Amino acid sequence: MAFAAAALLVLVVSGSGQRGRGVVARDGNVTILVTADPRNERTRAAAAGLQPEDFSVREQKRPQKILSVKPANEAPVIMAVLIQDDLVPGVNNELGGIKKFIRGLPQGSSVMTGYLTSGSLSVQQDFTTDLARAADSLRILRSSQAGTPYNPYAGVIDALPHFDSQPEGRRMIMFVSDGLDVSQGLRNASPRESLALDRAIAESQRHGVSAFTFYAPSIGLTSQSRIAVNYAQGSLRRFARETGGEAFFSGTSFVSFDPFLRDFKEALGRQWLITYQSSNTGSGFRPIKVTTEAGVDLNHPAGYRVK
Repeated sequence: MAFAAAALLVLVVSGSGQRGRGVVARDGNVTILVTADPRNERTRAAAAGLQPEDFSVREQKRPQKILSVKPANEAPVIMAVLIQDDLVPGVNNELGGIKKFIRGLPQGSSVMTGYLTSGSLSVQQDFTTDLARAADSLRILRSSQAGTPYNPYAGVIDALPHFDSQPEGRRMIMFVSDGLDVSQGLRNASPRESLALDRAIAESQRHGVSAFTFYAPSIGLTSQSRIAVNYAQGSLRRFARETGGEAFFSGTSFVSFDPFLRDFKEALGRQWLITYQSSNTGSGFRPIKVTTEAGVDLNHPAGYRVK
């Protein structure tokens, strides 16, 4: 079962020389990535027939002026594939599927690969449009304590600045991890108490990057403790939901990523980029609501923060 969350948030700087910053433009333009989430054949057909004029956007409950609506396949996928290095050896059996997924991304996509290992981020391949090269950069996991990161979210934070050099597009992280932050002890590892998770969410939102999370246990606590698994999966779900992605796992065990990779690929084909001009001013969090009269559920960012 996949736990769906809001899709990508991309806040762009237009009319300036900056690239890759997850902030509102000086002219107030905001671009969000919306994913149709059909639940049955009727809504699947409705999603396939969506037109630009079918969407409406509210920010802080105020109707917003939509400037453009276009299929997301007109924007490249910009993805960092981050894998925790101390996951159980069975994850190595999934590398072939992940490589196939990378090679099958739309032409023009850019991919970075890295491992969360030994207290830091180890970049295997920085962003490249050579998808075969990116796929081939993946290696076998250490699956030992020698590969244990300080906490997985610290590596995410280190990876985010790599997006700054990239143009506008569908920015996301494919995050393969147990999701457990025990840097402050297991007692403080719950989804609402992890300071590292809080920071990873805030930094991902600031860079306009959405997390698509894939759970697998590590050789440590998530292979031993049900409480650790609950905290870990809850953290992955929160990371995905609040950055505008989706969390993929089934139960408390790990079997295969294959069905989740298929779901992820399908979701990439049901996306729209909507740009609107914000009518709000001032600092703070601005909630967003996107709707359509077609009766289709829409996953979209919950909002964004302005300093």
